[in-house]
Amino acid sequence: MNIGMLLIIIVGGLVGVLSTLYLTFSFPAVIIWKIYRRITKGIPLTK
Repeated sequence: MNIGMLLIIIVGGLVGVLSTLYLTFSFPAVIIWKIYRRITKGIPLTK
């Protein structure tokens, strides 16, 4: 297999894994943050 193609495959795989991990942690963090602000400061969830 060509070394260039192998590098493209590895980089593409890493980008996919990192973006998935980011989304996995960021969505719950934003929801928890909005609920926290709603409880402590009375800010609506949609703001």
